[in-house]
Amino acid sequence: MNTQGEATGMRGAVERWSARPVVFLHTLPRWVLLAVVFVLLVVGMWGTGWVGAAGLLVLLVFLAWFAYLNWPALDTSGRALRVAAMAVLTAFALGHALGRF
Repeated sequence: MNTQGEATGMRGAVERWSARPVVFLHTLPRWVLLAVVFVLLVVGMWGTGWVGAAGLLVLLVFLAWFAYLNWPALDTSGRALRVAAMAVLTAFALGHALGRF
């Protein structure tokens, strides 16, 4: 981080790249993002095979992206919760992809 509080290196590049999508998501009504997450969860839990895995993996990518952006501002419990959620989503996605669920 430089003296003005801006991130440099890879974090700075990701933050700059993420600015436009985050602003777009912020302009949407709150229920839209909630509905998208709900649909992805339903597809992930009720879908079978690669369809279910794909729904969970898309949700995992969004969660990982938001976790990465918020990581510096999170305390230990917030970080642990996000890592646990990503681990659970990964396990369920692998289970669907391998035909275990």
